[in-house]
Amino acid sequence: MRLTPHPGRRLGTIIGTLLVTLATSLVAITSTAAPAHADACYTWSGTLQEGSSGNAVTELQIRVAGWAASGTVFTIDGSYGPATKTAVRNFQAAYGLGADGVAGPNTFSKIYALQDDDCTPVHFAWNEVDDVCYGGWPAPISGTITQVKSNLMRAMWRAEAIRHRLGDHPLRVTSAYRSKACNDAVGGATNSNHLYGRAMDLVPGSSATSMCGIARASRQSFPQVLGPGYPDHSDHIHLGIQSSIFHSASQCF
Repeated sequence: MRLTPHPGRRLGTIIGTLLVTLATSLVAITSTAAPAHADACYTWSGTLQEGSSGNAVTELQIRVAGWAASGTVFTIDGSYGPATKTAVRNFQAAYGLGADGVAGPNTFSKIYALQDDDCTPVHFAWNEVDDVCYGGWPAPISGTITQVKSNLMRAMWRAEAIRHRLGDHPLRVTSAYRSKACNDAVGGATNSNHLYGRAMDLVPGSSATSMCGIARASRQSFPQVLGPGYPDHSDHIHLGIQSSIFHSASQCF
């Protein structure tokens, strides 16, 4: 005698089969789909390496400039050459990543963790680097405030490298951008990098660091380093971005 399945049991079997199929499909999708990362500031896609070029390289260079080879002037030009490979490799080594000089997901994830939504590094902010005398953003001596802030962004990321090199102890900014009126008021040099947002002055933020410690740690990150032993720089470390190297802090090195 042929038995006919109970309608309820047959329906249950069909539903169960469908659920198993659906679950299997979801597992397959989950296992093959790459995790997406959308950063509020800037998101890289793919891998960057020697020979790459374009805006993605420029954005990377801004963030790793402080890890360039010692004794060199690092140029942010959107071209991934040997100097950028060295800077990326030093950055990777400093943060415990595989140091191959190729910027991939792990490198970008570390950068995402180090930056705020406005692209500044997490330990420095715009209100620390605006006009030291009057606050805000008075018109610069030449160019635009947009250019000034672009320069300051690059300086802040270099300072972030110094901070990490010193064990992630806090550093305090005492001066960065200066309008002409401010620069005149404090007796700054007429061609000071501060006038263009290309400089910042740092002091220890706690007893864990020293003035000379900052000066020594800065030589890899900034082409201009002035500190104790250089006239009028005994109470701060002046760090500037320029096209030639000038390091002077005779009491420190």
